Amino acid sequence: MSIDWKKEVESRKEDLLNDLVELLKVKSEREDDKKTADAPFGPGPKAALLHMLGYGERDGFTVKNVDNYAGHIEYGQGDETLGIFCHMDVVPAGDGWDTDPYEPVIKDNRIYARGSSDDKGPSIAAYYALKIIRDLELPLSKKIRFVVGSDEESGWGDMDYYFEHEEKPDFGFSPDAEFPIINGEKGNVSLRLHFASTNEGTVKLDRFQAGLRENMVPGKAEATVTFTDAAQAESVAESFNFYLNTKPVTGQATVQGATVQFEVVGKSAHGASPHLGVNAGTYLAAFLSSYDFAGGAKDFLSTIEEFIHEDVYGEKFDIAYEDEKMGKLTMNAGLFSFVADGDEAYVNLNFRYPKGTSSTLLTAGMIAKIGVNKVKIEERPHHMKPHYVPADDPLVATLLAVYEEHTGQKGGEQIIGGGTFGRLLERGVAYGAMFPDYIDTMHQANEFMDLDDLFNATAIYADAIYRLAK
Repeated sequence: MSIDWKKEVESRKEDLLNDLVELLKVKSEREDDKKTADAPFGPGPKAALLHMLGYGERDGFTVKNVDNYAGHIEYGQGDETLGIFCHMDVVPAGDGWDTDPYEPVIKDNRIYARGSSDDKGPSIAAYYALKIIRDLELPLSKKIRFVVGSDEESGWGDMDYYFEHEEKPDFGFSPDAEFPIINGEKGNVSLRLHFASTNEGTVKLDRFQAGLRENMVPGKAEATVTFTDAAQAESVAESFNFYLNTKPVTGQATVQGATVQFEVVGKSAHGASPHLGVNAGTYLAAFLSSYDFAGGAKDFLSTIEEFIHEDVYGEKFDIAYEDEKMGKLTMNAGLFSFVADGDEAYVNLNFRYPKGTSSTLLTAGMIAKIGVNKVKIEERPHHMKPHYVPADDPLVATLLAVYEEHTGQKGGEQIIGGGTFGRLLERGVAYGAMFPDYIDTMHQANEFMDLDDLFNATAIYADAIYRLAK
């Protein structure tokens, strides 16, 4: 049977786009302060989950909501199950947008909104691919389960809960990365460096905050510092303005007596690609570290300046590592917090690491550099080990063949630092929806998805799902 997949997508473009716009309007950022038993990650992720499952109910699929943690949309019958994993939660919008991040705008053939490329746009593409297969009543030998998550950007608590209640599919993919395929993902672990929140010098660090999520490069940092007197405060503010003029950041210093409030604005980026961002937190710490701090405040600032600032590969800690297949280890300083004489004094480092190293080696290396008396290092939950599906696996081979036939471009295996739901399955990969020449705006201001890419991905997904499940 010959099927013109692009023609099928073309006839549904308007409906697809309308559904995506409505989904993008749902502000689905995780909000722990608003979570309830009925909304485990806050009202936004729950609303987006229900919205997506609502499309499945509207279109006549079998739908199951697993206690507002996750859910699935099912079609077909068979002894094997093909899983397609997407997520409705998004990272915080942050600053720097030209438009309202939750009022989708279409311009220059792109749709702008938080979640447009990560992961609501690709999710709608994969959903409409399934819908085309159902509409055409194509014969299948396997069950297709479209799994919808709501906590991918944080702790994957959605999938932990989901798989306590549902069986895992036999194989599958996540439309949450790029073509031609992602069949390997680096390990993903966050190590939190804890410091004493003390001040023992003539200058006092009252507060230091930067970052929204561990998997985002902080685009903004703020600090409040009390100096010896108003004259020193004014002098430091002048020095700070000069510093800003020599660095790839902007900001301001506001003086109130002997106290100065500092603000630095850098550039956010995905934590898996920290080299694409400008870390506002490290630039602010690097400036402040030269002043007369002591105690925990000095350890906090000097560690950032000496070992983390302008280093995303762990070279200053002597923990850099590279594998021939998986590439380099990367390090993102995503969260900074210091509250004088409080409980909060830490730097959160998110590592994406290849086979051959480990969190134990990373921890030991950092302690050796900083000193055991200055820092305590905690491994955060949801450590994910490196994941790889061989290139000769039938799943990988089929998906690459579909990509090549639709694009005319040769496909090959790829391994990334990002973590996707593809790694939930032993035979799981990430597949699209971004094409090789795309502009990566995930986790950044003015996130967008190209509409041609959206529709082309839908055709590829429809063909791929059918070949895998027929």
